[in-house]
Amino acid sequence: MESKFTGGLLGMIGIGILQALICIFTLGIGAPWAICLKEAWYVKHTTIDGHQLTFDGTGGQLFGNYIKWFLLCLITFGIYSFWLTIKMKQWVTKHTHME
Repeated sequence: MESKFTGGLLGMIGIGILQALICIFTLGIGAPWAICLKEAWYVKHTTIDGHQLTFDGTGGQLFGNYIKWFLLCLITFGIYSFWLTIKMKQWVTKHTHME
């Protein structure tokens, strides 16, 4: 079996520019939607053992988690921030599926 990534440099640059525009025009509030856009692009171009991956996460779902994570960081005086990278990876993985 073969796993592969078929995305190209121009596509990645385009997604990066679109992410930046979303974040700039929404003053950062659109970051969850920009992140979902990037993750969906990566997953769309990834095949594992001949199976295409799909991503079903939405910016609204991630925004809700951002609020929850922000409050947890406030309550714990920033200690919870050490777990944010792991929580983000868990969320992305939870919303990534094989067809």
